[in-house]
Amino acid sequence: QVQPVESGGGFVQSGGSLRLSCVVSGFNMNIYTMGWYRRVPGQERELVARISGPGIINYDDSVKGRFTISKDNAKKLVYLQMNNLKREDTAVYYCNAVGPSRVWGQGTQVIVSS
Repeated sequence: QVQPVESGGGFVQSGGSLRLSCVVSGFNMNIYTMGWYRRVPGQERELVARISGPGIINYDDSVKGRFTISKDNAKKLVYLQMNNLKREDTAVYYCNAVGPSRVWGQGTQVIVSS
């Protein structure tokens, strides 16, 4: 099955910004809910943000006002713009597609230093 592919992770100082991208070739983004999740070692994977097929958006409270999820259905891309990054945002970020099937990407590492 086609798997989402994330990119854009890296190392950034506190207060900085990164934009994550997720390519979702093979998915009809009009019927899939696309989400960004993150996991810190030793903890459960948690939802960061998600956007439904029609464009309904949800954010975790910890990222509201700092992160923005968006998508380009024609280009099969989902983005996560992350501004004012904090040390606690350090994690592996995963792209997730939920619809007729549910699939995960491999993840991209984000490290925020103080």
